[in-house]
Amino acid sequence: MSDTIRRIRSFVRREGRFTPGQQQAWERLMPQFGIEFSDQPLDFERLFGRDAPVTLEIGSGNGETLVTLAAAHPENDYIGIEVHRPGVGRLLRRIEELELSNVRVICHDAVEVVERMVLDASLDAVLLYFPDPWHKKRHHKRRIVQPPFVTLIASRLKANGLFHLATDWEDYAYHMVEILEAEPLLENSADKALFVDRPEERPLTKFEQRGLRLGHGVWDLHYRRRL
Repeated sequence: MSDTIRRIRSFVRREGRFTPGQQQAWERLMPQFGIEFSDQPLDFERLFGRDAPVTLEIGSGNGETLVTLAAAHPENDYIGIEVHRPGVGRLLRRIEELELSNVRVICHDAVEVVERMVLDASLDAVLLYFPDPWHKKRHHKRRIVQPPFVTLIASRLKANGLFHLATDWEDYAYHMVEILEAEPLLENSADKALFVDRPEERPLTKFEQRGLRLGHGVWDLHYRRRL
């Protein structure tokens, strides 16, 4: 399974340039809040200095959602994975500005991180918000939500742990449902429906607000690890 998953690259590196502030944040704050990629499994209790629920966000972008959640729920710990270094630089600045101690960030491919650094049944929640839809049919194979990936995520969730996905592409939403419904470790939390209303705990991002103003729909999915 691992070789199959690692061949998937659901992102394209659009590195761009650091702003001076992002560059400074990267150099100064990564040693404190960053996690280096390695083959060693993470010890969350040692990483955060406490035993608390852990949420992993895949594709945290500039960290807008991650820091909002972390600030609102200081009782939980959060790890963001993002390949775009300027976005990580901005996230690090926000962590410092908000004086958050419950956020860490990894700048690496998410599949490899989850596969090599996250133990089975160790996460309370995994968030995947607005992944690249790869809307052209010939590019659908690049979508991150594929059977091996979903099986991997399900294996890392604790019993009743939540896999929360959101997309503003309807065909991707139904693609997600098709893949998730086929995973025996997961069950849909929606009552007699495929999707859930946007949960209050999911921050409404600027990206999403812009889409809503343009009349775009948004589909949220809640799947939990079977007990």
